[in-house]
Amino acid sequence: MNFDMILGIAVWTGSGALLLFILMFVDSLFTKYKDLEEVKAGNMAVTTRLVLKLVAQGYILSVSIGTSLHLVEAIVVSVVSFIILLIIEALAELFLKKIGGIDLDKGTKEGKTGYGLFAGTLHVVGALIITACL
Repeated sequence: MNFDMILGIAVWTGSGALLLFILMFVDSLFTKYKDLEEVKAGNMAVTTRLVLKLVAQGYILSVSIGTSLHLVEAIVVSVVSFIILLIIEALAELFLKKIGGIDLDKGTKEGKTGYGLFAGTLHVVGALIITACL
C-alpha cells in the first residue's frame, strides 16, 4: 500500500461520510417528526428506521464505490439511489395506508418498533435491488 492509496481511501471515506450525513439530513426533512430528537428521547422505532436507512445508503455507497472509477460517479449513483428509495418509500407508505390502514410515519413516531422496522426494511430491500443492478 502506497501513499496514493492511503490518500485515496481517506478522500473516498471522507466524501462518503459527508454524503451519508447530507442524505440522512435530507431524509429527516421528509418525516413528520424530528428524527434526532426522537432518538434522544429513546424512541426505538425512529432509531430502528434511521439505522436501517443508514445501513441501506451505506451499502449502496460501498457498492457504488467498488464499481465506480471516479468519486463523482459513486456520489451520483448514491444520490440517484437515495431519490429512488424516497419515491419507493412514499409509494409503499401510500399503498399501506390506503389498502392496509397502516400509517408507517405515525406508528414510527408513536414508538411502535415494528413500524420503524418495516419502514427501514423497505430501504434495505430497495438497496439490495438497486445494488444488484450496479
